[in-house]
Amino acid sequence: MTALHIRPAVPDDLDPVLAFWRTAAEGTSISDDRAGVERLVARDPEALILAESAGELVGTVIAGFDGWRCHLYRLAVHPQRRRQGVGSALLAAAEERFARLGGRRADAMVLVRNETAHRAWRAAGYGPEERWRRWVKPLAD
Repeated sequence: MTALHIRPAVPDDLDPVLAFWRTAAEGTSISDDRAGVERLVARDPEALILAESAGELVGTVIAGFDGWRCHLYRLAVHPQRRRQGVGSALLAAAEERFARLGGRRADAMVLVRNETAHRAWRAAGYGPEERWRRWVKPLAD
């Protein structure tokens, strides 16, 4: 296996990231478009973390910090690279970022139906917090 290179995304990465998510991420988000990802990278240039192997994108995670909470989104690993340490490397990079910023606890958005993701998150030391429920309101049509 070729060594992983972990780095923050730059504007030239955004179209390949969006294409990658269509292959490697389950489900979609209201922000899964060029404008949404551009805003993310412009506001917080280190939030979108990429894993590359031999110059190929093999994984992503969004490690957002709002000054209060550490949020993880879009942990996605190429289907042919799963169970090879890519997700673990991305989460380690995200957790290091959070620690550097003074974060105290990370939370992750995980689809209820994605059992494969549940196993990966548990293996990384995360667990569901049943007493909370996410409430949402779309702000745009």
